[in-house]
Amino acid sequence: MSLLRSTNWLKAMAKTVCIIGAGPSGLVAAKTLLHNAGPDEFRVSVYDAQERIGGLWPTSKSDTGRQVHPLMVANQSRHTVQFSELAWDDSTPQMPQAWMIGKYLEKYTDRFLTGNKGFELKLGKRITRAEKPKDSSAGWNITIESQGEAETRHFDYLLVASGFFGKPIIPESLSKKPSIPIIHSSQYRDLKGLLGSGQKGGGKILVVGGQLSGVEICGTIGTHLSSAANSPDDSTIQDVDKYRIHHVIQRPVWVFPLFTSPKPTAPAAPFLPLDFGSYNLNNRPKPLSNTQGHITMKTAETVHGIFQAVVGSNQSEFSPLLKIDDTNKEEQPYLTVSDWYADFVRFGLIELSKGKVEDLEGSTASISGNKKVEDIVAVVVATGFDPSPCLNFLSEDILKTLNHSPKHVDQPVALAFHGTHHPEVPGLAFVGFYRSPYWGVMQMQARFVASMWSEGAEPTRSSEVYQRKLKDDVSIQRTLDLRNDPRVSQFPMGDYIYLTNEFAEALTMDMRQPLSPPTPVLPHNNLPLDMLTPARYVSASDDADSKKEAQKSIEQTYNLTNEGLTTPKFVARALFRSLLGTWRLERDLISKLPTHPSGHFSGTAQFLLREKTSDGLRCAANPDSTESSVDDIGMEYLYIEEGEFKTAQGFGFKATRRYVWRYDELKDVVSVWFAKPDDLKRADYLFHEIEILGPEDATRKGWAAKAGHLCIDDYYDVKYNFAFQAVNLKEWGIEYTVKGPKKDYTIQGTYTRAAA
Repeated sequence: MSLLRSTNWLKAMAKTVCIIGAGPSGLVAAKTLLHNAGPDEFRVSVYDAQERIGGLWPTSKSDTGRQVHPLMVANQSRHTVQFSELAWDDSTPQMPQAWMIGKYLEKYTDRFLTGNKGFELKLGKRITRAEKPKDSSAGWNITIESQGEAETRHFDYLLVASGFFGKPIIPESLSKKPSIPIIHSSQYRDLKGLLGSGQKGGGKILVVGGQLSGVEICGTIGTHLSSAANSPDDSTIQDVDKYRIHHVIQRPVWVFPLFTSPKPTAPAAPFLPLDFGSYNLNNRPKPLSNTQGHITMKTAETVHGIFQAVVGSNQSEFSPLLKIDDTNKEEQPYLTVSDWYADFVRFGLIELSKGKVEDLEGSTASISGNKKVEDIVAVVVATGFDPSPCLNFLSEDILKTLNHSPKHVDQPVALAFHGTHHPEVPGLAFVGFYRSPYWGVMQMQARFVASMWSEGAEPTRSSEVYQRKLKDDVSIQRTLDLRNDPRVSQFPMGDYIYLTNEFAEALTMDMRQPLSPPTPVLPHNNLPLDMLTPARYVSASDDADSKKEAQKSIEQTYNLTNEGLTTPKFVARALFRSLLGTWRLERDLISKLPTHPSGHFSGTAQFLLREKTSDGLRCAANPDSTESSVDDIGMEYLYIEEGEFKTAQGFGFKATRRYVWRYDELKDVVSVWFAKPDDLKRADYLFHEIEILGPEDATRKGWAAKAGHLCIDDYYDVKYNFAFQAVNLKEWGIEYTVKGPKKDYTIQGTYTRAAA
């Protein structure tokens, strides 16, 4: 038989699969069918209405047409946002930006799909109809539209990987024709697009929706407002410093920063990305049970206690409306993630109201409880998406079999075995079709679908454990029961560890054991931190390079865990994030020279967040030495200190200082810069870089740090102390001795949080 005839014969024998969606779930499904099933068993066609792969993830900084802003920082680390067979580059930030995730997916596509003889990618083509042939129940007739033309193709299998973000939901109270801009949070890109050139006197940006996307968009708009108001350059928006955010929430939510502490009770708390603690296998009792779905009052109290330990308080220091105490601890806990939201609330840039928006007339919103919010100039809606449009290609009879319910936007269909299929619709499968799917779960779903469709997986399907898992599965009824359950959890399919284990047991996949020696033990359970990542589960049929990539990923996670628990890594990031807002400052100056009086300063210090600027010299004595580490990733603070200095002789006068504080993510270093005397919003030259000392130098007062700076002829010897209360700085101090030809004095300052 000739090679051409052999190839045609294989194509004729191969089973054809139509995958709808070229995002993470569609790509991992295609890879799994082509690489982990039998050789040449499947031919896979991936369709997407967009012109590029990635789904909601942009593939460049300028790719602003997706539902996610390209510069948005992921709320899970790269150790969770990955597939087992492709490790991230070591140079990638632990919390990648959205466009970096898109680039990862492009790399994944090139590695496993591009050039594969069984793969075709059809971009810019929308699936408008998928139905069973009239004369047969086998396969699917798929209608594809592109540029006004339609064609129909027949496939043996249909896999839905279209995602959950169908149509932005706009509340009915805001749906009538408005006189001010109303946009969905997924459409927000910048202040100019929302406010135009602004208006005299500023106004309020109303944000509706109090869960993840609401908190995230408030934090994003807050950083943009703060940056525009405190930038050294003039804003194109009139009176930008007079705008505020008004956030309407229905309940208090927990707000986690991107990095949390595995040892939250330690004053010198170590830090790691927040998912290291969330997915620590040693935090879960065995055997595993599903912690999501219906939440009892007892479970709610337990989880609230865990979240409070992570945050270090009941959040009352930020706002009474964020406080979680005995009056509401029996309600289901809701978790959100933002580095800046809580402190913007404390600082007053974000104002809160509790209730629902009932009406919007002109620039005034009516909130339940007879409250009014006036002077609104724009509304940003963060109330989620209706996923039903992602299924509009399915016929009514198929949707009915799937128990489709458009009004239940969090659970629109009821599927078997953790969202993968329905036994009454053969040849149809789903991957990643639920709210906030984890990449590791998507990959396990894809493996399970392959096990259902692949002839080579017959031994797996026939195994006792596989059959028992399917027999005992109650996923469909569970979904139906939860639809109207008033105590349903925030994410009904949010138990990453449980779901991964369920698939692994059904597929008889063993989890890779943690590396040795074990990571340091944690005080709350006296066990090592053992994080679950997708790389812990590797398919036996993966090639050698894929297994090497999985091993690399495991080593990256292991090394970072050790580094985070034994060194001050990420402490600089945590303290920089926690500086935002206003501090009370008390400082003593003791001078040994009569030309410089001793005395006491009392006042405030404000850390005003803004985008990183490029001003500043590394050395005042060398004007040609410029700041080389400034990039477009990161933020900085304009530091403004104001108060009164009283000399030891009783004289008093107003005093002020300005600095620029920066965080360099690549170096994990905070630096302090003098402000220009003639342009107080710009950095002049480097004062010093703060070196966080190791855990062996930490005390009960927190992390110790040091710095040094030679300013012409004067040497500044600087010592810091940073005391954390879980994720937030509780107080911190600075002491520096200055010696030079005309200077000989010591300054000791203590910073505590000003009252909210």
